[in-house]
Amino acid sequence: MLEKRLKGTIARAVERVAGRPVQVTFQVLSASSGGPVQGQAPGTETAHTHSTSRTGPDEAAVVRLNPRFTFEQFVVGPSNELAHAAAMALTEQPGRIYNPLYIYSKVGLGKTHLLHALAHRLVARGLSVIYVSSERYTNEYIKSIREGSAERFREKYRGADALLIDDIQFIAGKEQTQEGFFHTFNELHMLGKQVVATGDEPAHKTLLEERIKSRLGGGLVVDIQPPNYELRMAILRAKADALGVTLSISVLDLLARKALMNIRELEGCLNRIVAYAQLTRSPITAELATCAVADLFTAGNRQPVKPDIVVGAVAEHFGIDSAAIVGRRRDKHTALARRVTMYLLREESHLSSTRVGATLGGKDHSTVLYAQKHMEEQLEADPGLRQELTVIRQVIGNRRGA
Repeated sequence: MLEKRLKGTIARAVERVAGRPVQVTFQVLSASSGGPVQGQAPGTETAHTHSTSRTGPDEAAVVRLNPRFTFEQFVVGPSNELAHAAAMALTEQPGRIYNPLYIYSKVGLGKTHLLHALAHRLVARGLSVIYVSSERYTNEYIKSIREGSAERFREKYRGADALLIDDIQFIAGKEQTQEGFFHTFNELHMLGKQVVATGDEPAHKTLLEERIKSRLGGGLVVDIQPPNYELRMAILRAKADALGVTLSISVLDLLARKALMNIRELEGCLNRIVAYAQLTRSPITAELATCAVADLFTAGNRQPVKPDIVVGAVAEHFGIDSAAIVGRRRDKHTALARRVTMYLLREESHLSSTRVGATLGGKDHSTVLYAQKHMEEQLEADPGLRQELTVIRQVIGNRRGA
């Protein structure tokens, strides 16, 4: 994440502080030796598949799992108990029941945690497991075609006892990747191997090919809903225990009642409060908690803006038609308006990159991600653009409540 998304921002910040150009690199220290380990977090469990033709750890079917993402640390409540129960049952009879298993939810509600927990349990049973993000799967597939190693790619993925693929919606629009996944899925399913996938919406509503939607929908489809008050309280207690801090009921209630529906954001609020208390050397009280996360509460309570409001506000600001933003014109003025629209659809409408691309005439999600990164860099360096964005957001805010 640091290398791919934040390296440029961090490097520029360090250069400003140092007053000279710097080269930023990232290293992970192993817990045992204290030395750098490339690409693997301390305590990470590694699982190998049956692949017989390996050229190294990056080429091999190697799974790196988060040691914190286990069933024991997954807090269960009404909003996620069906997904949890299905995953637990699957570990007892992989490939026989709930095959495929498709879990969907909005971001930050525990899909990836469940996938890692599944992988941990299956690895413990001695099965060969591949856990992979759809982005990595796509990159490996493209690389295998480019290097003429497609057969090795097929052997790797079709030789596994279980294939767990995260955020499968990101292979939408990639015809060759979907073709490869379709055949891999069929091969694994025919051999009684387990397939588990996660996505951000029901299988039939994704932008995947119909035949893949049909395969995913042919197994068990379960969702994870935002946590209710009681589950948010339970999650906060568990997270506080993991951090080694004791929180009063008033602080827990304050956070839980703010209805931050994303568990990741809930954990982020807790981390921020703990850090604030440590830095100011103050006890964690309701007053301190309110002060520490006041801006997050304000942002978290806003409802997403309808995409057409965002597109219309940007088009009006730049003096162009909405159709030009959605279309394929590439002049500098229109391209900037389109990047601003992509950025605001992510920030104000809370759309996934896939949905942003679909809203703007079928743009690829990688194009949206690039636009997001480019806009962040421009906003950091260009006060004028920041001012323009403020003006557009004011227009959006006025129309939001209209």
